[in-house]
Amino acid sequence: MTGLGLKMTEYEGYNMNLKIKIGRVTFKNPVWVASGTFGNAEEFREFLNPASIGAVVTKTLTLNGREGNPPPRILETASGILNAIGLENKGVARFKKENYPFLKKLKTRIIISIAGTDKKEIAECASAFSGQNEPDAIEVNLSCPNVTSAHGPVIAQDARRTKEAIAAVKRKVKCPVIAKLSPNVTSIASIAAAAEAGGADAIALVNTYAAMAVDAEEMTPILGNVTGGLSGPAIKPMALKAVRDAYHAVTIPIIGMGGAMTGTDIAEFMLCGATAVAIGTANLADPAAHSKILSEFKRYLKRKKIESARELTGALKDGRAA
Repeated sequence: MTGLGLKMTEYEGYNMNLKIKIGRVTFKNPVWVASGTFGNAEEFREFLNPASIGAVVTKTLTLNGREGNPPPRILETASGILNAIGLENKGVARFKKENYPFLKKLKTRIIISIAGTDKKEIAECASAFSGQNEPDAIEVNLSCPNVTSAHGPVIAQDARRTKEAIAAVKRKVKCPVIAKLSPNVTSIASIAAAAEAGGADAIALVNTYAAMAVDAEEMTPILGNVTGGLSGPAIKPMALKAVRDAYHAVTIPIIGMGGAMTGTDIAEFMLCGATAVAIGTANLADPAAHSKILSEFKRYLKRKKIESARELTGALKDGRAA
């Protein structure tokens, strides 16, 4: 048996290449775990082998610690989860001291997710991971719908601010920079193009869809923050469209996410244009979900006689030029 619970004979004689590339970094497979759903990996080590994960994306960090939004902050909905955590985190300095050493020992790629209220704060956060502290990549979360700012809408809802924020981070680090974008926009393609113009090595989409829940008996919103972000299977059809729209607008890789719960879901995102896919809500439903999903994805590739996962990216037969 392998660490994924598969019989060694299952793939014998079948040449399967799962490797994908973002910038100058090669990842062992395209199935990642999304920010905010996998903690800092320590919480999941009893349930699966982290070495099997294509990349671990950390919970989003801000320069200084945040307490997050008032409770209730998470709610199960039909086919999804509504959350309004509000980027609760201990801040960069404590993370580097308490969590980063463990992550750096894992035999997989580590992507640090960062956020801030403006390009200056984001760049300062990124600079904390420059030089010898650099991870394999940095995800710039420009799109959390659960935080308020005196600077106006979230950065990923403004093409100019998106471009400037990514450019500011690129000046601070040498590792690949991934722009995490919001689906709560009129045109995801134009925002994706702005991130690419700012120097992003890849884009990640989608973050959660703005949503809310109401208690009809009490006549009040259920979440303490009133609104939150919807994730899970309910948003997958919209997330697939967002990935496809962005794929036709940029030349850089796309990390798709939004309701991927099975190996077939991974294939669907890649067919729409994703180079890699991050699973999120699935981790909350089952801490060993990644192992199952990766196994299912491998079976899909074998069944379709696809030798390289990269062949799937953008291969959707929809009549549009790839």
